[in-house]
Amino acid sequence: MTNDILQCGDKALTLTSPQVMGILNVTPDSFSDGGKFVSFDSALSQVEQMINDGATIIDIGGESTRPGAKAVTLEDELERVIPILSAIKQRFDIVVSVDTSKAGVMNEAIKAGAGIINDVRALQNDGCLEVVAAADIPICLMHMQGMPRTMQKNPQYEDVTQDIISFIGQRLNVCQQHGIDKSRLIVDPGFGFGKTLEQNYQLLNQLSDFEELDLPLLVGISRKSMIGNLLNADVDERLAGSLSAAIISAQQGAKIIRVHDVKETVDALTVLQVTQRPELARG
Repeated sequence: MTNDILQCGDKALTLTSPQVMGILNVTPDSFSDGGKFVSFDSALSQVEQMINDGATIIDIGGESTRPGAKAVTLEDELERVIPILSAIKQRFDIVVSVDTSKAGVMNEAIKAGAGIINDVRALQNDGCLEVVAAADIPICLMHMQGMPRTMQKNPQYEDVTQDIISFIGQRLNVCQQHGIDKSRLIVDPGFGFGKTLEQNYQLLNQLSDFEELDLPLLVGISRKSMIGNLLNADVDERLAGSLSAAIISAQQGAKIIRVHDVKETVDALTVLQVTQRPELARG
């Protein structure tokens, strides 16, 4: 990757080692922690805990994108996201990412101090390219086949990894045509978003192929059904599988790991990073 520094508004992230992005869902229906952090105080308490545990990014989501999720109005999403974003920026020295596909939410989030926009639809919705082009913060472009309500109904690929790389390449070109510099882009292959169990694990096995895009790679596998279905484990029993996926992702070049269990992930990555020190290699 050409640049190891990601400038996120008033803060910079160093990507020489994997950064942990802590998930804060302020929604009543997310697959893992829906409803748990809807109240303002509990959300701020969770943010403080994630920062203390080693997260360098907090990712706020105001609309669930789990399979079958219902759409949320612009007004409802703004009401969920902007107050907590503003409060986090006032209280903590942390990069805040906003997980949204709505231009109106992106615009208000940028005004309120968001350091990253994380879009599961890769800026394909009306107005998103224009809003982001007028700003100067990074954007994460995620791949999703279909839409949340239908994406898991028989997804088809010729080659899942190369098809996603091709899609991201096309979105990269569109972004650059709209004046969005490549240095502002992050790529997320979209585990669980329109992929079968086998396709998800093929993608995980081939993550290093994304190096050809020369963009920072963000991976979000934490507690997802690709872990649960493989291990026959409920959402709250997927920690071991999630940590394994995080380590594999980091070994394959992921620079940002998006997780629910921050402390455990930070600890696991710390062990991995020690083993990767050059002086430990056989001469």
